Amino acid sequence: MRRYILKRLAQAIVVLWAAYTLSFILLSVLPGDAIRNRINAPDSLMTPQQAQTLLEYYGSNRPLIEQYFRELGGLFTGDLGYSITNGGTVWSLLTLNLPSTAKLTGLGLVIGLVFAAIVALLINYAKFGWLKDIFSFLPALFTSVPIFVIGIIVLNVFAFDLHWIPPVDDHTFTALIAPAATVGLVVSGPLAQVLSNSIRLTRGQPFVHVMHAKGAGEGYVFRKDILRNSSLPILTLLGLTIGELLAGAVVTESVYARAGLGQLIVTSVNTQDLPVVQGIVLLTTAIYVTVNFITDIVYPFIDPRITLDGKTTRVTRTRRAATAEELGGDLVGAAELSKERSPVEVARP
Repeated sequence: MRRYILKRLAQAIVVLWAAYTLSFILLSVLPGDAIRNRINAPDSLMTPQQAQTLLEYYGSNRPLIEQYFRELGGLFTGDLGYSITNGGTVWSLLTLNLPSTAKLTGLGLVIGLVFAAIVALLINYAKFGWLKDIFSFLPALFTSVPIFVIGIIVLNVFAFDLHWIPPVDDHTFTALIAPAATVGLVVSGPLAQVLSNSIRLTRGQPFVHVMHAKGAGEGYVFRKDILRNSSLPILTLLGLTIGELLAGAVVTESVYARAGLGQLIVTSVNTQDLPVVQGIVLLTTAIYVTVNFITDIVYPFIDPRITLDGKTTRVTRTRRAATAEELGGDLVGAAELSKERSPVEVARP
C-alpha cells in the first residue's frame, strides 16, 4: 500500500511538471508579448524605471530557458507569481473563481450520474421494447452533440421561452441548474452507455441465473450482485469524466456568462497572462490526478480480488465453496460457480 501511494505521488509530480512545461511552451510561441504590450499601451503611465522593473520581474528581457527554470523554481516555494493584466496574485484569482466552477462541476456530475443511471436501468429493465429503443438512442445523442449546442438550446428554452431560469448568472441556485444540467447531460452519454452494457453483461452471468433459480427476485439480485459488479467500469470512467467536466466548464461558463475558472482561462489566454494560465493548468491537473488516485484506492473495496501493490489475488476453491454454501449448498449453483469463479488472477487495471 505504501509503495503504491509513493509510486502514484511520483507519477503525479511528473504529470504536473509535464502539464506546466507544455503550457509554458505553447504560450511562449504565441505572437506578441503581454508585458511589452502593457508598457507600450497608450494609457500606460509607467516611467522607464517602472517599465524596466516590470521586465526584470517577469523575466521578459532574459532568455526563454532562463525564464522557464526561474518560474519553475518558484513553484517549489508555492509562489505562482502575479497576474500581468491586473497585478493580483495568481493564488487570489484561483481561490476567487474556484468555488463557482466547483459548484458547477459538482452539481453537473451529480446530474450526469443520476441521468446515466436512469437511462441504463430503463434500457435493461423497461418492459416495452419501444421505450428501450428510445433510451438506447440517448447516450449516443448526448455524446455526439457539442456542449455549446446543448447549452444554447437549454438557455433558449428554459430562460427565454419558459422563463424558468435567469438568462445570466445572478448567484442563485436557480441560475446554477441550467449550466450544471448542460454539463451533466454531456457527461451522462458515455456513463450511461458503459453502465448499460455492464449491467447487460452482468445479468447474463451464470451466478445471476443461479440466484434466480434459488428464487431470488430481480430487485434483490440487482442490489446484491449486479449493481456492485457493474460499478467497476463506471468507477474507471468516472475518473476520466472529471477532465471532461473541467473542459466543459470553459464552454458552459462562456455560454451562461458565469464567472469561474473557465472564464478566467479564456481571458488569460487572450491576454497571454502566462502566470494565471499556468496556475489554472496546475490546479486542474492536480484535481484530475487526485480524483483518479482516489478512484484507484476505492477499487479493492468493490472487488476484493484487486490489490494496490501490483500483486495478483487468487480466487480459491475455499472461497467458491463458501459462496456455494451461502446459496444453500445447491449442487447446480456450486457447479455454476465452479465454472464462473475458477481460479483466476486479477491484477490491478
